Amino acid sequence: MTPLLLAASGLLSPRGLIEKVGLAGIFAVIFAESGLLIGFFLPGDSLLFTAGFFASGPAAVPEELHLNLPALLIGCFVAAVAGDQVGYIFGRRVGPAVFNRPDSRVFKQANVDKATAFFDKHGTKTIVLARFVPVVRTFVPVVAGVSRMHYRTFVVFNVVGGLLWAVGVTLLGYFLGQIGFVADNIELAILAVVAISILPIAIELLRARAEAKRDRQSVVDALTDDD
Repeated sequence: MTPLLLAASGLLSPRGLIEKVGLAGIFAVIFAESGLLIGFFLPGDSLLFTAGFFASGPAAVPEELHLNLPALLIGCFVAAVAGDQVGYIFGRRVGPAVFNRPDSRVFKQANVDKATAFFDKHGTKTIVLARFVPVVRTFVPVVAGVSRMHYRTFVVFNVVGGLLWAVGVTLLGYFLGQIGFVADNIELAILAVVAISILPIAIELLRARAEAKRDRQSVVDALTDDD
């Protein structure tokens, strides 16, 4: 099933995923989005937040959708770390061939380029920072493997990043779910989480556009000076 068909069926909505596949499905999505190249379109941030919200047991959530918090936290953490490990191993074994794959409906070379630039800019701490940047977090472990980042270093940052992201975002949903206003406006809360999660990408795009504009102006100024 393609991403468009998944979205149309409601399977890509956090609530739809939880209703249809439960805890096992949540873990599978977090695993896939963390390190499988085809998982970049999955709703990791909003899914973690919504799952944490459901675990808080607000009255707005049917009893059959209430989730066990300890099981949720442990499973999401393990899935996030394991997903990155698979991405790293894939990148290390496949090597530069990852960068030479042609574009397709689910794979875009631009996503690899974006992750590579992010990795080059932030170094080893990218493994932690990328957890909070959609799309980039899927490709960064692969780039780390291709770059042959020291494995022990990768594991340490992977565990830290997985803990901060998987456990942190889930707990955010859990605690906010106990606030009446948030419980009564869960859709708005999820939209806010999604907006915050894409903020780094928006900032990076604006920064890149500003730099490109400055570069063009520098060229124009240089040509004008020559005249």
